[in-house]
Amino acid sequence: MIALIESLSLGRGPKRVVVKDTIDVAGYPTRAGSAALSAALPARRHAEIVERTLAAGYRIVGKANLHELAFGMTGLNAWTGTPENPRFPDFIPGGSSSGSAAAVAGGFADVGIGTDTGGSIRLPAACCGLYGLKPTFGRLDRRGVLPATSSLDCVGPITQNLEELISFMTAVDHNFISARQGQTPKLAWLQVDADDFIQGAIEQSLSRASLPIEKARLPLLTEAYGAAMVVINRETYSAFAELLDSGRLGADVERRLEAAGKNTDAELQEAEAVRLAFTEEVDRLLEFHDVLVLPALPHAPLTLRAAHAGQQDLTVSALLRPFNLSGTPP
Repeated sequence: MIALIESLSLGRGPKRVVVKDTIDVAGYPTRAGSAALSAALPARRHAEIVERTLAAGYRIVGKANLHELAFGMTGLNAWTGTPENPRFPDFIPGGSSSGSAAAVAGGFADVGIGTDTGGSIRLPAACCGLYGLKPTFGRLDRRGVLPATSSLDCVGPITQNLEELISFMTAVDHNFISARQGQTPKLAWLQVDADDFIQGAIEQSLSRASLPIEKARLPLLTEAYGAAMVVINRETYSAFAELLDSGRLGADVERRLEAAGKNTDAELQEAEAVRLAFTEEVDRLLEFHDVLVLPALPHAPLTLRAAHAGQQDLTVSALLRPFNLSGTPP
């Protein structure tokens, strides 16, 4: 199913983990699913998240496939092959952490470690019918993760169930469980644009929750999506622009990377202003609510056939990407 780029055997624990191939594992190259990085030397040391995972008693069984350079939402990869979506084979696996999600959905791992710069954990988790967490920015250390510098990217898990996700996060971050555990959470149900069948599913779930719920809005949500696109474009271009001369990038990533280089300093400055304003907006809402509830996706993901035909849909991350800008977990 091409979920894994390489099989590994590190650690002795019963719980199996796969690690996205943007994350360093000592003795193995980090190629980010790109032919342009095929000659990368083996990493000299484990990334911090790999160290913590092994120290917590997990067993790493593979490096997971991904959308090339973690710069795409479909999960398609012409060089390594595209991971199959085990539960919904007619649809994309989602990107960029496609292999991490596919390996868990296919039963090859209990935990898939991915990275999320604009929805890249949460989208493939949703596409494959799993749980995915983008933690608060900086909660899990990014040392040893490609690209080395990012103001948006977060490391986090994908699992089959919520209990497994909580168990993993508690094991690798001893401060994960909030001091407010045990209290009745107050929910803010964010009013967003999404297809009726998705909104209906959210409403049904909330009606069964028997928790305090208030409807709420984030007026800057759409602007935050656009601003996050500018920031990721500038930071990804800064990290990988030199690969444009290699002639070895996939066509979709090459086009997107070239376009990313056209974002101006003025656009970045405006995006940073939106970042501040949107973060303040989210923080104000969280002063009175413990949880912000909204769909992961505004509409169904692309079919695999449409994606292979060249169709793109970055708006599938419209309800995910803004929270990379604010740094908060949605």
